[in-house]
Amino acid sequence: MLLFAVTLTGQDTRKVTEPTIPPVCRSLDAELSSTGEAIADADETKLDTSRIQQAFNQCRPGTAVELRANGTKNAFLAAPLELRQGITLLVSRGATLFASRNPRDYDVTPGACGKVDNRGSGCRPLIRVPVHDAAVMGDGVIDGRGGAKLLGQNVSWWDLAQQAKAEKASQNVPHMLVGDEADGLVLYHITLRNSPKFHVIVYRTEGFTVWGVKIDSPETARNTDGIDPSSSRNVSILYSYIHAGDDHIAIKAGASGPSTHMTIAHNHFYTGHGMSIGSGTRGGVSDIEVSDLTIQGALNGIHIKSSPTRGGLVRRVSYHDVCIQDVKNPIFFETTYKHVTRGTLIPQYQDILLRDVRISGGGRISLDGFDGAHPLYITFDGVLAANAPPVEVHAAHARIATGPGEVNFAPAGEDVLITKVRGSRKVPPCDKPFVAFPSVAATVR
Repeated sequence: MLLFAVTLTGQDTRKVTEPTIPPVCRSLDAELSSTGEAIADADETKLDTSRIQQAFNQCRPGTAVELRANGTKNAFLAAPLELRQGITLLVSRGATLFASRNPRDYDVTPGACGKVDNRGSGCRPLIRVPVHDAAVMGDGVIDGRGGAKLLGQNVSWWDLAQQAKAEKASQNVPHMLVGDEADGLVLYHITLRNSPKFHVIVYRTEGFTVWGVKIDSPETARNTDGIDPSSSRNVSILYSYIHAGDDHIAIKAGASGPSTHMTIAHNHFYTGHGMSIGSGTRGGVSDIEVSDLTIQGALNGIHIKSSPTRGGLVRRVSYHDVCIQDVKNPIFFETTYKHVTRGTLIPQYQDILLRDVRISGGGRISLDGFDGAHPLYITFDGVLAANAPPVEVHAAHARIATGPGEVNFAPAGEDVLITKVRGSRKVPPCDKPFVAFPSVAATVR
């Protein structure tokens, strides 16, 4: 079974256009002031949660609740919020919505949040979206304050994540935004930073659009994924900038169902763990198109990961016009994630296409299928690695087609078969610069 004739790949089946900000129903003026990424200790109990939530509840679908700066007052402070059907949270330029540092505000059960245990599900997210056609928009900022000390504790959310890693346990810390069956959810122009855990994760959602969003957390902030669509369909993530401490984007598919028809285009990634699929792929991932992407200074670049305890079929995935610079693992396909080799849910990667992918700065390319009965099927149509420093290439249980675009390295390893596709197409250079992460004040397309 040779799956080298990869010509058609799926993508978001919708016609996605730039979102527009709806009419404002209620404008709320800031009553607190911030300096940089902090507010005064004396203001840490002055929550705006009730008035923001009340505005959500009172406004009609198709309108926005605006948070706006008012002279020197530029900050809002909130515990968990829940968006309502058709309502947009609009954080205007110059305003910042800060997350509460009090773990008790996030408790699922009393005392559950802000500690390390073996469960890791004790916190509510800052923003929950359990409804359709909601949005978060604006040129302002939502700050999860992951690196700030918790009230009443001498640790931060990120400290708890590191403690959990050392103890091989789980941290109970909140995500920034969680959508569940949140069909039609839109994120537009907003800056999300310093989330305690994942910035954005959506489950079982049909039609999810991200446009011109900036996500910013340090490389050392564990588990701070950028955007994770899970068991969802018709997703577009466009014109965005992601600097994270874990996966920039991670497409997942668990027992809730498959992830399919997604377009990831015109994005820039910085430090983080890559354009990922997995590690949960049990429900199946298919029809994914990634294009016009730069990845600079990350741990991983193009990454598909799973294991025999959480694997499934990943197929019809294409990567086109990708520029990768100074990345430790520029191309990384693994089927024994976290060194798990036993299980009955075997990962299978088929119909994978890399076209016009250029690598500079060295690194390691890993192309590993699971075994001879479950090999990796992949086509390289124009994949170039700069000669200095050279890339290291490892492959096993792989069926690799090369061409017609130039490929300037030769994968080899156990149970590796290579087929040359006719043609000699030249690969265009990366003609777009590796741009700096934009400032908060910058407006992106």
